[in-house]
Amino acid sequence: MSDFHHTPEAEDASPHAAGTSLRHVRAKGEPRFPDGPKADPAGSHFERRIRSFQPRRSRVTTGQADALQRLWPVWGLDIDGQRLIDLAELFGNDRPVVLEIGFGMGEATARMAADDPGTNILAVDVHTPGQGNLLGLAERKGLSNIRVGNGDAIILLREMLAPDSLDGLRVYFPDPWPKKRHHKRRLIQPEFLSLAAARLAPGAVVHCATDWEPYAEQMLEVLTAHPGFENTVPGGGFAPRPEHRPLTRFEGQGLDKGHVVNDLLFRRVQHKELPPTG
Repeated sequence: MSDFHHTPEAEDASPHAAGTSLRHVRAKGEPRFPDGPKADPAGSHFERRIRSFQPRRSRVTTGQADALQRLWPVWGLDIDGQRLIDLAELFGNDRPVVLEIGFGMGEATARMAADDPGTNILAVDVHTPGQGNLLGLAERKGLSNIRVGNGDAIILLREMLAPDSLDGLRVYFPDPWPKKRHHKRRLIQPEFLSLAAARLAPGAVVHCATDWEPYAEQMLEVLTAHPGFENTVPGGGFAPRPEHRPLTRFEGQGLDKGHVVNDLLFRRVQHKELPPTG
């Protein structure tokens, strides 16, 4: 899995007066958030696969840390690959569930959850500040239809979700891995699509978006060629940005710089023989 654990920060612990309150300094190996997301939830249980994400080690704010500590036991899910998840039990209802892979700081996820309270969102990322931020947004906005997953989405799909259990899949602005030697790390590949298809109910929609045009072309190629999906756009090609996908600040900055954002919406067709998922 990932190496996204955080290194303890050294504190100046020299008191100058009796009774000075010292901040706790974590010992080596002590978890940052004892009741929060684990550093490597799948541990050594599974063979290390080609990583399709790049861990980011930015600072966790006080508010994010508080949300992680308080809300993770309620709305968090460590992807350990050790059990099959009952999604109705996880969310407390049997509403449709959409899996979102990679949510950044979670603003767009929170907006989509608020706009569509009848749909549950299982949002997965490895970015600890983003996890804390999304949990805080969910609490402040009363969004009980969000659950935050920590870990590798491949393990989640392969080991922890039942066939036909998902009603949608969202992959917005994944790492484009622009260097040619890294293209094998891109998430949207035939093997991944076969795995996703096995977990998506017929009629479920895969929605991808990227501002990296060469990756958009590859996404379009592999989705079009896959027997488990059909393009929702008559005649094929990219789709207009649907209203339910919010325009994020990051995306707006890219558009101001002349970047082209492409959306792809493909529907899971009725079950047929699929390529092996490995």
